[in-house]
Amino acid sequence: MSETGAAASKPGKRRGAARERLLAAAARRFYADGVSATGIDTITAEAGVAKMSLYNNFSSKADLVRAYLDARHEEWLGLYRRRLEEARDARGGVLAVFDAYADHAAFAYEHGFRGCGLLNAAAELPSGDEGRAVVRRHKEEVESLLAGHVEELLPGRPEEARATAEHLAFLLEGAMARAGLEGAGTRLEHARTMAADLLDRL
Repeated sequence: MSETGAAASKPGKRRGAARERLLAAAARRFYADGVSATGIDTITAEAGVAKMSLYNNFSSKADLVRAYLDARHEEWLGLYRRRLEEARDARGGVLAVFDAYADHAAFAYEHGFRGCGLLNAAAELPSGDEGRAVVRRHKEEVESLLAGHVEELLPGRPEEARATAEHLAFLLEGAMARAGLEGAGTRLEHARTMAADLLDRL
């Protein structure tokens, strides 16, 4: 690459690095302190970038919140895919979903585990906010993944498979809510055991 080309590439690289630092700082602060309580100044200070860098990468705080929610979704999918690689069958696929949530709970959070970061953020956003739609799509995708695995266990019984997947999704979300209140993943371990028992009775 020529010197001119190398020089031209640096601003883009800097912007990319600033975006990643901003997202990482937002993830820490939004999860630990809440979306509403976290201001732009707090995020830029923690990221070590100028305020203008934030507006060069995100059109507004709302845009940053949506990017944070998208990143949380992708983070969870990564946990799920790693767990799915260990699954030997459709039953293991269902349990991989529960294990991915337990992996989420086991992260080293600054103020401890506070439950699902997506739902926590959604609870602070007004009705109709685009961020709430991001969270809804995430939860729908989780239930869809569960349904896909259950359908393999119940071939030719689509209605029963969908009902079972919904049951499992409710079990998972309830366990996540209690785990967040209690600050530990114990309820998720219990939910996984309950899910395994349910699958064994199909």
